[in-house]
Amino acid sequence: MDVRKFGYIRVSSKDQNEGRQIEAMKERGIEERDIFIDKQSGKDFNRDQYQLLKRILREGDVLYIHSLDRFGRNKEMMLEEWNDITKNIGADIVVLDMPLLDTTQYKDSLGSFISDLVLQILSWMAQEERERIRKRQREGIDLAVKNGVRFGRPKAQITEEFKEIYYRWKTGEMTAVKAMQEVGLKKTTFYKLVREYEERVKNKSI
Repeated sequence: MDVRKFGYIRVSSKDQNEGRQIEAMKERGIEERDIFIDKQSGKDFNRDQYQLLKRILREGDVLYIHSLDRFGRNKEMMLEEWNDITKNIGADIVVLDMPLLDTTQYKDSLGSFISDLVLQILSWMAQEERERIRKRQREGIDLAVKNGVRFGRPKAQITEEFKEIYYRWKTGEMTAVKAMQEVGLKKTTFYKLVREYEERVKNKSI
């Protein structure tokens, strides 16, 4: 059987440095044409190059991954994909920075058990870390909101400039389109402020 070696690399959009992973693959004798690269999140496996690679993989082939977090981040999905490749397709997986995760070395039942156990522990740790990061981000946002920090676009205000443009528009000195351009507001926001301002004038609150 002609065994082929493949490499899979994933980098996030923020981390474009795939050079180190490519070099590590080449050192294992993998041709550059057999290295598949996705530049997107690891939240799921709906990645073009990964799906293409899975269609090419055959029984006995070896898939090299630089590290487990480059494979994916969701524990259940990672285990499902791992089992699909190793058990259904019949290919091997080698994780370069984790020697225990090398299915070419552990073909007996004890070896498979150890490999599966290590995979479950590491994938759980990867997901736990992701959840901790999300929790810290959420706590940081909640604290910022509590301290009065506003997120999103600032609320449009009735400024002195708006009042001046409003009167020039009302007296026919400029069109509504021109008035919106002058104050830098979209149509809905402009008319919302117009109604709010006119309501204030009517109630003599301004």
